[in-house]
Amino acid sequence: MKDKLFIASQHLIPQHGISRLAGKLASCTKPAVKNRFISWFAKRYGVDMSEAERPELSDYANFNDFFTRALKPGARPIDSAADSIVCPADGAISQLGRINEGRIFQAKGQMYSALELLGGDEALARQFDDGSFATVYLSPKDYHRVHMPLGGQLRQMTVVPGELFSVNEVTARHVPRLFARNERVVCVFDTQAGPMAVVLVGAVIVAGIETVWGGQQAPIGRHVTTSHYGSALAEVNLDKGAEMGRFKLGSTAIVLFGKDRVEWSPSFGATTPTRMGEAMGRML
Repeated sequence: MKDKLFIASQHLIPQHGISRLAGKLASCTKPAVKNRFISWFAKRYGVDMSEAERPELSDYANFNDFFTRALKPGARPIDSAADSIVCPADGAISQLGRINEGRIFQAKGQMYSALELLGGDEALARQFDDGSFATVYLSPKDYHRVHMPLGGQLRQMTVVPGELFSVNEVTARHVPRLFARNERVVCVFDTQAGPMAVVLVGAVIVAGIETVWGGQQAPIGRHVTTSHYGSALAEVNLDKGAEMGRFKLGSTAIVLFGKDRVEWSPSFGATTPTRMGEAMGRML
């Protein structure tokens, strides 16, 4: 009953309106507001500030500054094996496995299409037919910067409007096509393992999604927009483990590779905790 009420509320609340209000609060710089909010959040979710580059909560300009905090140098070593695929973020594996006939497993009884996730680009979706996917959920206490699973050159970025359902285990089980319905930013890279997509999925109260090359991309407008890269004026090359984006309040990162390109480590499965930079698979 509790889950049913929660899911019903997700359909009834003004998702975008609530998220805009949260964005205003998260960007507030008044000490009396931001210090109280940051302190409450850190205590409520058990945020480990000992790893942060700035461990004092009052040092942050606003909640967004705190939430997207940098870690101390060396806090997340990047696996150095030449063939490794590394975790893009701290959090936990929601699901990972094969893309079967263009379908990606969300949770028991729930699937969604790679085509829809990628913004309806059929030519792009075909590049991931029978490929591999990994979905990483970032909880409120986690480090919220997203890093490159493998080094590559940015080919294109597609910003896809959508809904803003909460993203967690309950919604994954009960909201059909959750990750292909929420607004998202699809980043496609050319790598040693062929095309790699890193999809940053928004959620309710997420005040923004940013990329290191383009700044804030969400909140999103009404239309799908695609930007192409690779020319001398717009070339973006990022090493394995380099930061590629961040969430202002957390959500989910989904990584896609093509057929027979990568193999996930058998030690990773649904609910496995992740730390950015550790090896989660290897190139074939």
